[in-house]
Amino acid sequence: MSKITLLYSLVFGIFCLQSLIQGCLGEMVNRQLSENSNFKVKAVNLGGWLVTEGWIKPSLFDGIRNKDLLDGTQIQLKSRYIGKYVSAESGGGTILVANRTSASGWETFKLWRIDENTFNFRVFSNQFVGLQSNGVVAEATNPGHSETFQIIRKPDDTSRVRIQAPNGQFLQAKTQDLVTADYGGDGGWDDNNPSVFVMTILNGSLHGEYQVTNGYGPDKAPQVMMDHWNTFIVEDDFRFISENGLNAVRIPVGWWIASDPTPPKPFVGGSLAALDNAFIWAQKYGIKVIIDLHAAPGSQNGDEHSGSRDGSLEWGKTDQTIQQSVDAIEFLTARYAQNTQLYAVELINEPQSSGVALETLKDYYQAGYNAVRKHSSSAFVIMSNRLGGGVDPKELFRLASNLQLTVIDVHYYNLYSDMFNTMTPQQNIDYVNQNRSSDLSYITTSDGPLTFVGEWVAEWVARDATEGDLKNYANAQLQVYGGASFGWAYWTLKNVNNHWSLQWMIQNGYINLTN
Repeated sequence: MSKITLLYSLVFGIFCLQSLIQGCLGEMVNRQLSENSNFKVKAVNLGGWLVTEGWIKPSLFDGIRNKDLLDGTQIQLKSRYIGKYVSAESGGGTILVANRTSASGWETFKLWRIDENTFNFRVFSNQFVGLQSNGVVAEATNPGHSETFQIIRKPDDTSRVRIQAPNGQFLQAKTQDLVTADYGGDGGWDDNNPSVFVMTILNGSLHGEYQVTNGYGPDKAPQVMMDHWNTFIVEDDFRFISENGLNAVRIPVGWWIASDPTPPKPFVGGSLAALDNAFIWAQKYGIKVIIDLHAAPGSQNGDEHSGSRDGSLEWGKTDQTIQQSVDAIEFLTARYAQNTQLYAVELINEPQSSGVALETLKDYYQAGYNAVRKHSSSAFVIMSNRLGGGVDPKELFRLASNLQLTVIDVHYYNLYSDMFNTMTPQQNIDYVNQNRSSDLSYITTSDGPLTFVGEWVAEWVARDATEGDLKNYANAQLQVYGGASFGWAYWTLKNVNNHWSLQWMIQNGYINLTN
């Protein structure tokens, strides 16, 4: 054997030994912490603070003009003249027609808001409606001036609209076979005017960070968001947390925080200073901090809490979205690694199984883990399970078990499924004691990563529930989720919906963590 071959063999052997040691050490550390540590996270999520969720604080949107037409709002247009719905033929890539008697996907348009009256229209195939040489088509991949339209609403009936095209003319449907942009007159708002459409706004519009900042616009959004950050969560909240049996907070953040104070539009700067304050208050009151990348570039699930613009799931489709996420994780870890209150970093929240491939997610988790370990050897690294049917709750175990200080995050809600709609209070409690307990036991093993119920709530849809039922339901979850080897976190501290607010639940005697 040559010296070069011998050297390569030696190097390869050392590499393999290091990998084996690292894997064994990871399993040993996780097992030791799981079995012997006296510290378990009893946390609350600071949801709706640094990543907006409009249902948590609806008043945040009150000052937006035309606030029913935010980014991602889905609308359908019915011609009053013809009596049929406008559709992107074939879902996109060709003309617009007005020949549908009922409305579904091809007849639905997602709005990208430019200002309170000006929008892009995104169709089913994710292309945009615009003016081209051959008329009104849905062909553009990225919107520009030719894809910019104004929605003119009738003053006394805002469901009746005209759509003004970039050529100054209005869309009209003179025949059901083609929508054109060549109506120049006023002609009134009656049913005989082919430029008049009835606009239906579908339920479920997004009210996230993109919607609130773009809704207010660059002049108003900075002050609105600064006021929100400075008042929604304050130092006294950390005192309340410390005095009521909690020892940690999970703080959702958006990927744009890494570019503070000048994040990409429409996001505005200032959330990083608020996060800095949280660490100061955590230090003062002895609270551990879990940083959670709740909103990733392109959105990992299409929900408003992921910073989505229009409900599309585009995270992981390009290398850029992955790298921006890794960069955000590294930025946050580097910034707080020396702070004794940093306890864990969650690499991403609730990736959706229908749009995020497992191998893509695992590659990102490895890169995110490496980014954390560049700056901290003691912070736990949390990996969220994918949401969606058919997902193996242990699909991340092989990866996580070979790394040090890793945690698997699962979210348990007795909501969002028809099976809970008919359950009695006792059936809900039994489901927690039996099904949730079994689910958690399945993934809480002595040789795997730690387990974390990162989101749960005492909300339910049980009919005729008494105050005693609600207390029993909350206590059942506390008992079961207390079996998670890393701990749990309630969603969320403050909320206009009482059961979703841990503060309200504690103050009104439904939950007591100090006994």
